[in-house]
Amino acid sequence: MTAQEIYDDLIGKIKTYHPAKDLSVVEKAYRVALEAHDGQLRKSGEPYVIHPLSVAVILAELGLDLESIVAGILHDVIEDTKYTYEDLVSMFSEEVANLVDGVTKLEKIEYKKELDAQKHEELEKQLTEHTEKRIRESKIKYQEEKIREREREEAELKERLARSEELQAENYRKMFLAMAKDIRVIVIKIADRLHNMRTLKYKAHDKQVKTAQETLDIYAPLAHRLGISKIRYELEDLSFRYLNPDSYYDLAEKIKRKQRERLEYVDKIIKDLNEKLSENNLKGTVEGRPKHFFSIYKKMVRKNITLDQMYDLFAVRVIVNTVIECYEVLGIVHEMYKPIQGRFKDYVSMPKPNMYQSLHTTLIGPEGEPFELQIRTWDMHRTAEYGIAAHWKYKESPDGNTAKSESEEEKLNWLRQILDWQRDLSDNREYLTELKTELSIFQDHVYCFTPKGEVVSLPNGSTPIDFAYSIHSAVGNNMISARVNGSIVSFDYVLQTGDRVEVITSRNSTGPKHEWLSLVKTSQARNKINQWFKKENKEENIIRGKELMEIEAKRKGFDIINLLTEARKKIILNKYSFKNMDALYASVGHGGMKEGQVINRLIEEYNKEQTYLKKLELEKKKAEETDLEDVMNVDYSEAKKTKKKSGIMVQGVGDLSVRFSKCCSPVPGDEIVGFTTRGRGVSIHRTDCTNIIHLPQSERHRLIEAEWSIPDSSDGMTFRADLNIICEDRMGLVIDISRIFSDYKISVKSINARSANNEAIFNIIIEISSRDQLDRVCQKILNIPGVGEIKRLTT
Repeated sequence: MTAQEIYDDLIGKIKTYHPAKDLSVVEKAYRVALEAHDGQLRKSGEPYVIHPLSVAVILAELGLDLESIVAGILHDVIEDTKYTYEDLVSMFSEEVANLVDGVTKLEKIEYKKELDAQKHEELEKQLTEHTEKRIRESKIKYQEEKIREREREEAELKERLARSEELQAENYRKMFLAMAKDIRVIVIKIADRLHNMRTLKYKAHDKQVKTAQETLDIYAPLAHRLGISKIRYELEDLSFRYLNPDSYYDLAEKIKRKQRERLEYVDKIIKDLNEKLSENNLKGTVEGRPKHFFSIYKKMVRKNITLDQMYDLFAVRVIVNTVIECYEVLGIVHEMYKPIQGRFKDYVSMPKPNMYQSLHTTLIGPEGEPFELQIRTWDMHRTAEYGIAAHWKYKESPDGNTAKSESEEEKLNWLRQILDWQRDLSDNREYLTELKTELSIFQDHVYCFTPKGEVVSLPNGSTPIDFAYSIHSAVGNNMISARVNGSIVSFDYVLQTGDRVEVITSRNSTGPKHEWLSLVKTSQARNKINQWFKKENKEENIIRGKELMEIEAKRKGFDIINLLTEARKKIILNKYSFKNMDALYASVGHGGMKEGQVINRLIEEYNKEQTYLKKLELEKKKAEETDLEDVMNVDYSEAKKTKKKSGIMVQGVGDLSVRFSKCCSPVPGDEIVGFTTRGRGVSIHRTDCTNIIHLPQSERHRLIEAEWSIPDSSDGMTFRADLNIICEDRMGLVIDISRIFSDYKISVKSINARSANNEAIFNIIIEISSRDQLDRVCQKILNIPGVGEIKRLTT
């Protein structure tokens, strides 16, 4: 479609819910966008203005106000064109300018001089190249100055790379702060991401994967939080398509083959329900709806079942006019079909935190197959599809002014909570981790009651401590015990839906305990507890932190004074984003950071220095015994080609005696570590090897750094891999698996199979050339019908 055609479509959609509105401001925004983006093209080759117009169409489909539509059309003009914030204020309004500014990416505004021309992937590539050069040059004598130069360049690149990673977290910080001022910012941002996902095919593969993963981690959960299921499901399916294309297209093909028979079954149920509603004088709409691909895939993985074992590929929905009619329909369907025990959920009387309301029940259908049924009103249906946009806090009142709804403000308490705890996290990467966790745990909630009957929604797995802090931080800080359903419970009690919780507080309480940090589920509670420790016991925490670090250092055979040189202090403070050592000690003292984590990093830096000094001493000693002229005439090209046959570099040196351990069978591409044996050189293990994980503390000093120096498998080397495959027991399974090994020319050294309870288990030893080859083979095996799980073994 052309820009004009998309604009005409936009106007048509706006008129469906704003028929009498003056749309001249939308026309003006369109003209400004055309002029601002003139000459700019997208990756697809189409004019850039197509993108903001398409974003505006998505916003119009959600029924947003004209200011949001205008901001959608202009959302890239500050970031990508000559127009400024002040220009938008003068041309439109401060409200529109604030919306556009809230959506604009942070790095293009505040950090343009630092990283405008330096992309994250380029930094990673440069860092890898410099590391490889340093390793090569370290093999040549009298290259100390070059080595130090490379190390300085690596340190600079690492710092810039870390800054690039932090900018992503800073973007999210800004986005949530903008949301606090106006929730429409995130809705525009989600619409922007949806159109980018729809056109993702024009980007490079690595960009596709990165964008899809970010969408699945952040934007789809945010759409779910806001109740916009219409967008959430599309974002999930599009992300699934790019992150796991083989599974996506395989699932799509299988669903297409089953679609006809399932639709016939659902159509019969719809017909029977319509007749029954008519008999009871109830007016309602009965419809079938297909489940989304990503929802089906998640259920198959979670329950370890195949598509043939899923009976709810299509669900049935009944939409009526009133809440009373919802319960009447529930009674009718429970008379028609037998309900499955434990599968009824009442989200009408206890809505989800994102405002979703419906009655859910699972029934045994006319042919003995289960099916899901949702019952809701038309208002509930609009909320389920459009979320916060269906009950817009800026909806216009009859006099044309905007009015805020207190009830809608209350439904956004989760946003206020995120803003509260994000202020306590100075480390941006830690903030991003907490944000992803907070969004992911939203998927499953329990609903508990206060003594007054108010509903409190908490993530599944929450404890009475989480409940207390969800009421108020003062309630949590002064909590001494809790009653659930009238009985005193322990602090680690896991709350269940329907529990009536009473928090018992006391003014004489000494405050939260350190062990509470390991019991709480919510980021809100965890950060409120940490905040209390920071404020109440700062001096004590500094002293306690110093003591804990001294004890940990002694336990590992070091004196803390020798570890804490000025140079190493700077490394630690930069690594963990602390302003000074007192702040670090305080964090260790109140449990925000583990003392072992800090000491391990200090020991690691100490060992690096000692290794480097020993290396220089050794080279100096050898130089004294070697004719200087011969040394200076070393053929660099030949030195560069020298490579140990094992393909392993141990602490930067490639001429040591190494052997591959049989307990975990490492292959090129695995993360590895060396273990110094007695009399047999160095054994190479995977870092996830059970023998390494459970290695006694007294033996850990024998672990040394190791890495692969094999660039590819062209030298013909092969490595052993032990696979464990769990499948459904069926005829022809061995042939299907063997065919894949044959297609990839994989040598099978051993195969052992056993069967029990309709399940087949294979233990197979193969020889492969690299981790990439192993991953491709495993993915192909997982695509075989009936294969549920495949993993590598360690002994």
